[in-house]
Amino acid sequence: MSDPTIEADDHKESGLVKFLRATEVDTRLLGMIGALILIWVGFHLYGGIVNNFAAFLTPRNLWNLSVQTSSIAVMATGMVLIIVTRHIDLSVGSMLGFVAMIMGVVQVWVLPEYLGLGHPMIWIITVCVGIVFGAMVGAFQGALIAYLGIPAFIVTLGGLLIWRGSAYLVARGETIAPLDASFSLIGGGPYGTIGATGSWIVGLFACAGIIMLLYGGRKQRIRFGFPTRPMWAEYLIGIVGVGIVLGAVMVMNSYYWPKGIVRRHIEANNLSVAPEELFISHGFAIPVLIALAVGVAMTFLATRTRFGRYVFAIGGNPEAAELAGINTKKMTMLIFALMGALVGIAAVIASARLKSSTLALGQLDELYVIAAAVIGGTSFAGGIGTIYGAILGALVMQSLQSGMVLIGFDAAIQQMVVGGVLVLAVYLDTLYRKNSV
Repeated sequence: MSDPTIEADDHKESGLVKFLRATEVDTRLLGMIGALILIWVGFHLYGGIVNNFAAFLTPRNLWNLSVQTSSIAVMATGMVLIIVTRHIDLSVGSMLGFVAMIMGVVQVWVLPEYLGLGHPMIWIITVCVGIVFGAMVGAFQGALIAYLGIPAFIVTLGGLLIWRGSAYLVARGETIAPLDASFSLIGGGPYGTIGATGSWIVGLFACAGIIMLLYGGRKQRIRFGFPTRPMWAEYLIGIVGVGIVLGAVMVMNSYYWPKGIVRRHIEANNLSVAPEELFISHGFAIPVLIALAVGVAMTFLATRTRFGRYVFAIGGNPEAAELAGINTKKMTMLIFALMGALVGIAAVIASARLKSSTLALGQLDELYVIAAAVIGGTSFAGGIGTIYGAILGALVMQSLQSGMVLIGFDAAIQQMVVGGVLVLAVYLDTLYRKNSV
């Protein structure tokens, strides 16, 4: 005689499995979202109980969190491809510091001599120099790995030391500041945003993009005879996606300019209004938009191009990929060059945010970038990883760091937590692969 309790449990389990199969939602994605919610709510409640000041889930902190996550998220998208191909890059933090110092020298010491102080081309040339220089450094390391057969761990470990030392030599240990005013806007701040109207426009375009992707994907499946999701699942995914986008826009627009900046704005524009009566929304910060654009571009590169297919083929079975005619050595060099270019973009964001180039830029960033990729579902065994997972992993890591700073944890404890999370993420990945075999 069967136990009705067991039957009820089986029925519930089968219902959950059916739901996941119908919506095709990645269980790892659900796990990361659940972990992120726990982190946010936990820090918010802890701050309220211990410090009598619950400050984590506020528009101000969430806006700052989005800006702080940007540079790590940009580099994490490239680290996904590195790890997918069974390599590692330990030099990204030092490389960021080195490229940031190069850009500081270019825009403060070199270009003003030829173009004049405040010339509108200074920030454009500086950004191009940073990205190109980062790509060259990455390509150099990739060539050592691909063509000389030196393990990536050794090459990038050496790079970690070499590029940090080079950053010191470039400016003789000096902090280069202030940076070009237009360049500094890339780092965010009250003036480095797109405001409420711009944010709503971006949000509506994102919502339209979600709907078009769902419609186009379903149309393609029908065209090629692939199974489709139930309509209720399509509607549910669309509603959730649009809801998240609109919620993000409302949160970003709920963070207003500080009264001191509003007062200066009123004086500069000769407005006849009291600072207490004028509310100007920050909206999305420029570095956040850069990170989102990089995420979209890298997702397209990884999933819709021959380059992306080659990357995952190499990660799945390098020997088979080479026998299939893929130039694995060239691909390895290109992947590391792409990683270097992304480090250049991250260096632009990080130095612009600080409005200076310092030796401290990028320190320990390699740990956060690797942890973000692994937490996001990228497997060290190769062949598995997603760009959106890495970006969400970067948000998880930055939320941990930001929350610990907010409630007053020591720097030593913060480093211990990051190390523990990295080990736990690799352990969970091992369990996941064992259970999926």
